[in-house]
Amino acid sequence: METIRLTTAQAIVKFLDKQFVELNGKEEKFVKGFFIIPGHGNVLGLGQALEESPGDLVVHQGRNEQGMAHAAIGFAKQKHRRQIYACTSSIGPGAANMVTAAGTASANRIPVLFFPGDTYASRQPDPVLQQVEHFHDLNITTNDAFKGVCRFWDRINRPEQAMTSLINAMRVLTDPADTGAVAIALPQDVEGEAYDYPVDFFKKRVHRIERKAPTAEMLKDAVAVFKGKKKPLLICGGGVRYSEAHDVFKKFAEKHNIPFAETQAGKSAVPWDHYLNLGGIGTTGGLAANLIAKEADLVIGVGTRMGDFTTASKWLFQNSGVEFLNINIASFDAYKMDAVRITADAKASLAALSKELVKAGYKSSWKNEIKDARDKWFAELDRLFSVEYNRKGFTPEVAGHRDSMLKEFADDFGCCLTQTRVLGILDEMLDDSAIVVGSSGSLPGDMQRVWKPKKPNTYHMEYGYSCMGYEVCASLGVKLAEPSREVYSFVGDGSYMMLHSELVTSVQEGKKINILLFDNTSFGCINNLQMENGQGSFMTEFRYRDSKSGKLDGKIVPVDFAMNAAAYGCKTYTVKNEEELREAIKDSKKQKVSTLIDIKVFPKTMTHGYEGFWRVGSSEAAVNKKIVRKNTEMKKELDKARRY
Repeated sequence: METIRLTTAQAIVKFLDKQFVELNGKEEKFVKGFFIIPGHGNVLGLGQALEESPGDLVVHQGRNEQGMAHAAIGFAKQKHRRQIYACTSSIGPGAANMVTAAGTASANRIPVLFFPGDTYASRQPDPVLQQVEHFHDLNITTNDAFKGVCRFWDRINRPEQAMTSLINAMRVLTDPADTGAVAIALPQDVEGEAYDYPVDFFKKRVHRIERKAPTAEMLKDAVAVFKGKKKPLLICGGGVRYSEAHDVFKKFAEKHNIPFAETQAGKSAVPWDHYLNLGGIGTTGGLAANLIAKEADLVIGVGTRMGDFTTASKWLFQNSGVEFLNINIASFDAYKMDAVRITADAKASLAALSKELVKAGYKSSWKNEIKDARDKWFAELDRLFSVEYNRKGFTPEVAGHRDSMLKEFADDFGCCLTQTRVLGILDEMLDDSAIVVGSSGSLPGDMQRVWKPKKPNTYHMEYGYSCMGYEVCASLGVKLAEPSREVYSFVGDGSYMMLHSELVTSVQEGKKINILLFDNTSFGCINNLQMENGQGSFMTEFRYRDSKSGKLDGKIVPVDFAMNAAAYGCKTYTVKNEEELREAIKDSKKQKVSTLIDIKVFPKTMTHGYEGFWRVGSSEAAVNKKIVRKNTEMKKELDKARRY
C-alpha cells in the first residue's frame, strides 16, 4: 500500500479538496473553501495546512465565528446545497460561538462543515487556556455543545480516525434527506500529529446526489387520497428549490388547477404573479393563501418542514374533511400532520404523480375562488404600500400606534416613513434579478406577505431558526455564491446590533453587499407580541433609563448606523423621507463597495395578521386582566387545532 505522511490537519485539507458532487450528470466541486478565525487550537494545525497546501480551496478571514458560519450557510443555501464552505475556530469561546450557527444550519437543512479546535487529547497540559473542566467527566469539552445542533458529530483523538470521520461527514453533508451541520472536533495536539495515510484515500471522490423516485405503492396511495377531493392546495417548500423542481411544480399546479401557497424557504420558486400563486401562508402569510387554506380539503406539502408558522400552529386548515399528502425526501418531514407520504425527490415525485393523476382524470373543482382571494390580497397590498404619514397622522390609518411615540419620531427624529411604504418602494426600485436576504424580527413576516419575486431564486429567508444576526453575514455568503448579482440584506436595528461582523469581510474581499437597515429603535416584532397579548411594552424599546422612574422608559436612544458602517469603509446613507430613500437606492446601485442605507421608520407600521394564528406561551394568572383574557381567547382557538 502506497502511503503519504501527513499531519491530521494536512490530511483533512487534502481530502476536502478532492470532494465533488454530481446531479443530473453535472459534476462540481463540493467544498469551495474555508472560513477561518485563527487561534490556539487551529492556527498551528489547520492554519498551517491551509497556508502551506490549500489546493484549490479558497480561504476567507472571518470576523466573528458565528458570523462567518452564517456566511457559509448563506452560500450553501443559495447554491441549493450543491457546494459548501467549512468553518474552523480556536477552542473554547471561538468554538462556542459557532454553536448557534450550527443550529441555524441544521434547522434549515443546510450543509455546513465545522472544525472547532479542542483541548489536548493527551490531557498533559490540562487545564489549557479556555478549557471548561467538568469534574464528573473529563471527556466533555465545549465542543460537546455541538451534539444538540448537528446531524453528525465526532472528535478525532488519533490521526487515523480522520479517515472514517471525513467519509461519514461527506455521507451526511451530501444526503438531501439527512443534511445539516456536521461538527468534527479537533484536539490541538492531534491536528499536528503525523500518520502514514494511504494515498488512495485522497483520490477524487464524486458523491452522486440521486433523484430518489417514488415507488408505485407511494403513487397509488397518493392518487387514492385525491379521490373525492375538490379543493386541494399545494404548499411550495424549500425542497422545491433545492430539488430545482421550479418548472415541474408550476406545471403540476397548472395541469390539475391547484393553487399554491409559499413557505419562507419556497418563496421565489415561482414568480409572484403566476395566476395560481397565493403567496405566503400561515402565521406570517397573506390574506389569499390563508383564506384558501381554510377551505382546502387536501393539503399537499412539497418539500416543507410543516413548521408552526406554515400551519399556523396546526390551526389553519379548518375544513372538517381535510387530509394531507406530504412529498418530501426526508421521511421525518413526510410523516408530519399524519400525512399520506411520498418519500422521494420533489421533482421526480411531482412528475410521476402528475402522470398518474392524468390517467385518473383528476382536476380540482376550484373556479373563481382563487382569483377572488388574490384580488382581495392585491387590494390590501396596494393599501399597505401606500400608507404615508403627515402631521395629522397616517393615511390610511395604522392600528396600534401610540400618539406619544408618533410625536417622538416625527419631531425628534424627523421621520415620516412607514415600514410597508418603504417595502413598496424597494419592491418597485430593486432590480428584478437582485437577491433579498432576511431572517428575524418583523421583516420576515412583512417580506413573506408583501415581497414580489419577479425571477426564481431571488428570495433568501432563513426562518427555520430565525437567527438574529444572520441577515448581514449571510448576505456575504450569498454574494460569494452569486457574484454578478446585487444582494440586499433586509435587517432591523436590533438584529444589526446583535451581529453584522462580516460586513467588514465583504469590504476586505471586495464583495459588495447592500444593507437596508430598518431603524424603529426597538425589537419591534416582540414589542408587538407583548402588546397584542395584553402586556405593556417591556424591555423591547431602546430607551434611556429614566432618573425618576428608574426604568428604561426615558427618551429614545438614537444610533447613527450610517456612521458605524462608514467606519468600516462602506458607502452610507441616512434617509427619513421618500425622496431621500429613492435617491439613496439609485446612488447605491452605482457603488462598487458595500453600502448601508439607514432607514428611519415609524414603529408599528409593519404588516399584521391575516386570517392566521400562532400559539404562544402566555400567562394563565396575572394582575393585568388583559393578559388573562388573552390567554383565555388563545385556549379557545386551540380547540380548532390538530393534535398531531
